[in-house]
Amino acid sequence: MMTHRSYNALFLCTGNSARSILAEAILNGIGDDRFRAHSAGSRPAGQVHPSAIEILSENGDDVFALRSKGWQEFEKPGAPALDFIFTVCDRAAAEECPIWPGHPMTAHWGLADPAAFKGSDDDRLALFRRTYSELQRRIELFVDIPIESLDRPSLKKRLDEIGKIETPAEREN
Repeated sequence: MMTHRSYNALFLCTGNSARSILAEAILNGIGDDRFRAHSAGSRPAGQVHPSAIEILSENGDDVFALRSKGWQEFEKPGAPALDFIFTVCDRAAAEECPIWPGHPMTAHWGLADPAAFKGSDDDRLALFRRTYSELQRRIELFVDIPIESLDRPSLKKRLDEIGKIETPAEREN
């Protein structure tokens, strides 16, 4: 039986209240023992968006340990060694990020921010559901990558391709 090493992934956005939180919960749910997901923000909101908790609960994801936090937590001694960093918002991708120890593989998987939506509760929940679905699709593709058998440039190319997957909202325009 082949054993896989375990990988740490960090999902970054600005507020760490919605997209990165959803991604953390999704990867922790489907990543088995092979992946451990974390999330953080450059300017954390300080709380997880209630609609994110609602959508995660609807999908059976564990919400108990989720919290909004700054990326500084992952620069400190004792922080998990990161293998992958995914930015899930354009603003975080454009910011000056820390130099992460170990030079983790990075990719941008930008999605619209459902927490910024102005409108009815039903429409906001629909946007959160769509964001969840888009993240789940990308994360499933990520989990299926044979990481151990790819060289660094090939792996980087695959991660970047996942981030370029056209979302349903882009297809509608």
